[in-house]
Amino acid sequence: MPEGPRAPVSPREARSAPDRRSPQLPTPGPPEFAAPRRGPARASVPQKVAEALSSQYGLNVLVAGLLLLLAWAVHASGVGKSHLLCFLTALMLLQLLWMLWYVGRRAAQRRLIRLKDAHAGARWLRGSITLFAVITVILGCLKIGYFIGFSECLSATEGVFPVTHAVHTLLQVYFLWGHAKDIIQSFKTLERFGVIHSVFTNLLLWANSVLNESKHQLNEHKERLITLGFGNITIELDDHTPPCNCTPPTLCSAISHGIYYLYPFNIEYQILASTMLYVLWKNIGRKVDSHQHQKIQFKFHGVTVGSALGLTVLAATIGVVVVYLIHIGRSKSKSESALIMFYLYATTVLTLMGAAGLVGILIYRLHEQSLDESKNPARKLDADLLVGTASGSWLLSWGSILAILCAESRPSYTWYNLPYSILVIAEKAIQNLFIIESTHRQPEVSEDIRTVRVITVGNGSATSLASPCLKSQAVAGDGPLQGSEMLPAINGNMCLTGDGGKEERSGEGAPGLAGHPCFLQSNAKGRVLRNIAAFLFLCNISLWVPPAFGCRPEYDNGLEEIVFGFEPWIIVVNLAMPFSIFYRMHAAASLFEVYCKI
Repeated sequence: MPEGPRAPVSPREARSAPDRRSPQLPTPGPPEFAAPRRGPARASVPQKVAEALSSQYGLNVLVAGLLLLLAWAVHASGVGKSHLLCFLTALMLLQLLWMLWYVGRRAAQRRLIRLKDAHAGARWLRGSITLFAVITVILGCLKIGYFIGFSECLSATEGVFPVTHAVHTLLQVYFLWGHAKDIIQSFKTLERFGVIHSVFTNLLLWANSVLNESKHQLNEHKERLITLGFGNITIELDDHTPPCNCTPPTLCSAISHGIYYLYPFNIEYQILASTMLYVLWKNIGRKVDSHQHQKIQFKFHGVTVGSALGLTVLAATIGVVVVYLIHIGRSKSKSESALIMFYLYATTVLTLMGAAGLVGILIYRLHEQSLDESKNPARKLDADLLVGTASGSWLLSWGSILAILCAESRPSYTWYNLPYSILVIAEKAIQNLFIIESTHRQPEVSEDIRTVRVITVGNGSATSLASPCLKSQAVAGDGPLQGSEMLPAINGNMCLTGDGGKEERSGEGAPGLAGHPCFLQSNAKGRVLRNIAAFLFLCNISLWVPPAFGCRPEYDNGLEEIVFGFEPWIIVVNLAMPFSIFYRMHAAASLFEVYCKI
C-alpha cells in the first residue's frame, strides 16, 4: 500500500535514529586503516634526514667556534681576538638575515591559521629574557664606550661586534616574543637550518661571555694569591689591557669594571635564548595534541611563610656576599673567617631547602593525582637541563670531598667544606625530583569552580548537564554559590551545604545516569606546596648571587689546588662553574612555573 505523509523529523532524531529500511553496514574506517600505512612512513624519511643534517650543521658550527675560543684563550700563534669576533659577527649577521626573512614571510601569510605550542614561550619566560636582553644591550653600550676610549690600539672588529650584538639582541627578543610558540609546517628543511643556526650562535655567544668572565675571575683569584704570599704556585696574570692610554682614565676604569658585573645577566640571556630556540626547532613538523592547555595563573595569596623565609635568605645572602668580598684576600685570618662564614651560611640554607623539597615530594606521594603524559618538548628540555647542569656542581663537590679526604694535611677551616659539598649533591637531587614531580602532575581544578558534570550515555552520544542545584538556585535568585557551600548530588548522592545540613534527591533521570558525589576538598595541600615553591624559588635566586658576582670558595679554599694541582683544578672550576650558575637560575624559572601551576 502507498505510504501516507510522514511526520517531520527533527535534525537530532535524524542523526540519532537508525534507518530501519536498510541493513546496517559497517562504516568504512579512514583510508589509512584500509591499507598498510606506507605514506606517512615515506613522508617521515625526509623529515628525519633534514633533522639529522641540520643538527650536524649546528654541531660543526659549534665545534669550529669552540676551537677558536680555545685558541684565543691559550694564545695560539696566529689566532687573535679579532678572528674570534669576526666569526661571531658573521654568525649573528647570518641569523639576522634568516629572522628578517622568517618574520617577513609570516607577515605576508598572517591571514592563515597557524599551529601553536601552548607549552612553549610562556609569558614569564619571555619577560625574563626581555629583562636580561635590556641589560645585555646596556653591556653592549659599555663595550662601545670602552672601544671609543681605547680606539687608538683596538681593531675595528671590537667596535663592530658590540653594535652587531645589540641589534641582534633586540631583533631576537622581538622574534621570540612573536614566534616562540610557532609550529612550523612549511619550508621545514630551510627553517630547521635557520633555527639550529640560531641555537648554536647563541651557545657560542654564551661560551664567549663565560670565557671573558672566567678570565676576569681568575685574574682576581691570582691577585689574592699574590697578596696572601703563595710562592709555590706559578702565577701569571692573563691581563688583556690595551697597550695605550684611555681618556679619561677614570671613566674607562669604571666602564671596565661595570662590564664584568653585567656579564652574569648576559650569560643568562644567551642560554635562555638558546633553550627557547631549541624548543622551536623540536616543534618543526610536529603534530599538536588535541587537548587544550590550561592557562596558568599567578596567585600570591597564602604564601606568606614561604615568601618571608625566602626573602630572609635573600637578605642574608646579600650580607654574606658583601662581607666575603671585603674580607677575602686581605689577610690569611680574614680569608679563613670569610670562608667559614660562607660554609656555615650555605650549609644552613641547603639543609632548609632539602627539607622543604622532601616535604613536597612526600605530599605528592601521599596525594593521588593524575599524571600529564602528553608530549611536551619544552617540559622535557627543562628536565634534561636540570639534571645536566646540576652535574657541574656535583663535579666540584666531589672534587672537594676527595681533596678533604685524601689531603696529607688540611687546615681546620676546610672541614666546613665537607658537609657543604655533601649537601650540595643531596639538595640538588631532591630539588630536581620535586620539580620534575610537580611539572608532570595534572593541574587541579580551582576551588572556585562549582560545576558538577554528569555524563549521560544514550543513543551513542554523550551530553554534559549542569547540576540541578545550580538551576534551582538560579531560579530562587540566590546568586552564585559561596566558597563554603557544596552542590547537591544527583541520583540520591549526598552533599554538604554551607550550614552543615544534608540534602538528598530522588535522582529522577535517564537510565545510565552517572552521578559524581560532591565533597569538600581542602586547599591546605596546595597552600603548603605553593609555600615550598616560593621558598625554593627565592633560595635559588639567593644561591645564584654569590658565584655570579665573585663569591667562589672553590677558588679561594686552596686545598683542592694543592691536591689536584693549580692548573687542573682551575680548568675544572672554569668548566663546571658556568653550569652551576645556570642551574640556579633555571631551577628558579622552573619553580616559578611550578608555583603558578599549583
